[in-house]
Amino acid sequence: MTISRRELLIVGVVTAAAVILPPFISAQASAANAAHPVKTKLSIWVNGARQEMEFDTRTTLLDLLREHLQLTGSKKGCDHGQCGACTVIVDGRRINSCLTLAVMHEGAKVTTIEGLGTPDKLHPMQAAFIKHDGYQCGYCTPGQICSAVAVLGEIRDGIPSHASPNLTEPPRLIASELQERMSGNICRCGAYSNIIEAITEVAEASA
Repeated sequence: MTISRRELLIVGVVTAAAVILPPFISAQASAANAAHPVKTKLSIWVNGARQEMEFDTRTTLLDLLREHLQLTGSKKGCDHGQCGACTVIVDGRRINSCLTLAVMHEGAKVTTIEGLGTPDKLHPMQAAFIKHDGYQCGYCTPGQICSAVAVLGEIRDGIPSHASPNLTEPPRLIASELQERMSGNICRCGAYSNIIEAITEVAEASA
């Protein structure tokens, strides 16, 4: 069977169209969705205050806090849940707010660094970080402090970690235990030893 040059060109054009059109159509659909986003309403408690708002269903909890409520203490670092700069406390548990959609937290109680204390009345953990110089540039500090507060709650509740030698006995308040639990919060300035000292002081003071 022979094929003419004209027929070969036609086959080539059809094949190219089959490869190019699906991504093009997908891109067009994405653009249309961006222009007309699906919105939802949400009622959520943030730092003790009830918030009711309407927003794009694709909005992360971090973007809701920063862009809609202007609570910029929680930082957007890696935006992949690897650095911990966006850590907040939701219903008593710490989470990476960049990895969770806001619509998943209807009725939840969220605490950010702004809700822990004020310049006039610091949370004990905030005061300890200042005392022990648990930060340098300060970018990761809000997430570090929120995580540290939650860590002490985990230890008091007897929740073991990978560093706990025993799964049935209460976790011990030692450096290796705190280091393991805080390992999801990265400090590029390297203030880790000072952070451990700050957490230890707060834990001992509240024991």
